[in-house]
Amino acid sequence: MEYRRLGHSGLRVPALSFGTGTFGGSGDFFKAWGNTDASGASRLVDICLDHGLTMFDSASGYSAGLAEEILGQAIKGKRDKVLISTKATFPTGPGPNDYGSSRQYLTEAIDKALKRLQVDHIDLFQLHGQDYNTPVEETLATLDGFVKAGKIRYLGCSNFSGWHLMKSLAVSDRYGYPRYVAHQAYYSLLNRDYEWELMPLGQDQGVGAVVWSPLGWGKLTGRIRRGQPAPAGTRAAQIPETGPRYEEERLFRIVDALDAVAKDTGKTIPQIALNWLLQQKTISTLIIGARDEKQLLDNLGAVGWSLSAEHRAALEAASDVTPAYPVWHQRGFPMLNEKR
Repeated sequence: MEYRRLGHSGLRVPALSFGTGTFGGSGDFFKAWGNTDASGASRLVDICLDHGLTMFDSASGYSAGLAEEILGQAIKGKRDKVLISTKATFPTGPGPNDYGSSRQYLTEAIDKALKRLQVDHIDLFQLHGQDYNTPVEETLATLDGFVKAGKIRYLGCSNFSGWHLMKSLAVSDRYGYPRYVAHQAYYSLLNRDYEWELMPLGQDQGVGAVVWSPLGWGKLTGRIRRGQPAPAGTRAAQIPETGPRYEEERLFRIVDALDAVAKDTGKTIPQIALNWLLQQKTISTLIIGARDEKQLLDNLGAVGWSLSAEHRAALEAASDVTPAYPVWHQRGFPMLNEKR
């Protein structure tokens, strides 16, 4: 396993992390992801540790907290070997204060997460989304208190826009609060929007990407094929209306390119898609998920080698799309885009 710095922090994390969205399977949405129980989770954790994958990501919203509970059971006796990453912001109840980034909500959410995980601290805590209703100063002051209390080691955010992340970093600098060192963001060959603004922000400000759904919500596994229905049991078949948006023909163009690289390299399609991401700027770790041991072992095969420049270029050509303004305009002036 390769280890990388988490942004500009001193924390080193594995290039691949394990996502626990498949733990629990509570409700129709997460049932489509998987329903791994505590016993199965413990086995997956052991396989991860055997391969040097030491960071496990969860969230209060995954199966209504059940994923955190199962992860807590799975790491019993192994706490000194693992890094725990979790998140909160999205609704966890019907009340007016059961969501967001307020002092009220975060105080309860973090304490509940610690109890579910059965630990005394969280290594990386991330806001799961941006809350426009709470002042950034309130949120960061609250998180600063948890860091000082020893309940959180490092801070990150998730699904932030560039301006909201930059505003948060500026507030941290102004008041001496801990900075976000990680941004858990969606990025894949299928959707490369991350490159337009969040990647250069991460480079400039030292914010490492913790990539969720690096296989494009399961679309880049090689199981979704032109002219064929989505295989039974996949998210594409069970909850087709969810996940990132994409043009179907563009997906198949990307899969065709992945097929060609797979033929040349002897690697699997998921391994190629993951390896391409690992060679992109600002990437600290990719969150991989797995319903079973076979899928996990295949994904672990994405590290320890590198795609050639020619193969990367072929994948980038197949997945290219015209970016939003002002990115397309800025690209017309390459002399302005690279730091010298």
